[in-house]
Amino acid sequence: MIKYNIITLFPDLIKKHLEYLPFRKALEKNLIEVNLIDLKDYALDSYGTVDGKPYGGGTGMILRVEPIYNALKDLKSKKTILLSPKGQKYTQKTAKKYASLEEITMICGRYEGVDARVENFVDEIVSIGDYVLSGGELGALVIAESVTRLLPGVLEKEDATRIESFSQNKLEFPQYTRPETFENLKVPDVLLSGDHKKIQDWRDEHSKDVS
Repeated sequence: MIKYNIITLFPDLIKKHLEYLPFRKALEKNLIEVNLIDLKDYALDSYGTVDGKPYGGGTGMILRVEPIYNALKDLKSKKTILLSPKGQKYTQKTAKKYASLEEITMICGRYEGVDARVENFVDEIVSIGDYVLSGGELGALVIAESVTRLLPGVLEKEDATRIESFSQNKLEFPQYTRPETFENLKVPDVLLSGDHKKIQDWRDEHSKDVS
């Protein structure tokens, strides 16, 4: 079982996704636990202050270090991740590593980011890609889903995680279903042949190496 602690200003952005697969099934089977920590619960005053203007000037607001630090101090997690565009690129290999953990804490930034001193209190800084989002909630969901689907008992056909893209440093071969012909586009004959050896050879040939 894995416990996900997600520190966020907007827990509702996470909650709705938990109603759908693979999260729903994993929760029903007690394979995961999701603990949503509302950063506003650690606000610095009665006004709900969790952010401030950046020193040196600039546009927007920065999440302050104290609320995040206090949330982390309460959690005492063994694995803490900050979602940030400048982090290490997240990959399927990382997902497999995280799938062996018992607990993962993820910090979701907002606005113009978080006070850089937060980096001193985390184990890893992780990026899900070279682009900018409004916050880290989608990144936390990406990590949680990619890890959850690797847990035994979550997917009906567990072989799927061994033959899909990135599972063996390859992109998955093209897939087809009915009809056999659509707008003069035909399913490759080999896939209709019933010859499992030829089909496997074709799939191997059309699986691309991950660069």
